[in-house]
Amino acid sequence: MPWQIVERRIGRAGTPQQRQQRQRRWDQRYGVDQWAIGYQIAGEFVLQEHAIESIYNASYAAHFEQNPADLAELLALAKTIYNPHAQATNNVDLQVPAILAYLKRQNLQFQGHERLAIGSWQGQASHPLSIRLSPLHIQVINDPDTTLEQFWQEQKCLAQWVD
Repeated sequence: MPWQIVERRIGRAGTPQQRQQRQRRWDQRYGVDQWAIGYQIAGEFVLQEHAIESIYNASYAAHFEQNPADLAELLALAKTIYNPHAQATNNVDLQVPAILAYLKRQNLQFQGHERLAIGSWQGQASHPLSIRLSPLHIQVINDPDTTLEQFWQEQKCLAQWVD
């Protein structure tokens, strides 16, 4: 495969400014359009945009299928959902898009009246469901010993295109 992993455990995405700074450094080191962020899955490098669907979104789908009460509670309570950590820090939000994608695929809509947090910020959550649906508590699909947050942060790697 033409992708070769050159850095492991590259950490959190960070703020837009932090991301831009890292990306400029990678452009200088590896070449513009010659690097990518992703995950090693089953021994192969998978681009992050593919891992979002196959791991992140799939983990939320599996959670809702295994915990229908959480899905029912979410639909009954929420009018909208948001990621308080992403809003406070201007960081990347993956959990809200993952949940919304699942609802769209299942042709489901919110029925409630609350603006419900998915996750928390500085220990504050809008509802107990906010914590249960946090990536800190969602299990990675097919890996009950790893949370989605653990996988997403610890397994993230940088690869260089090698001809």
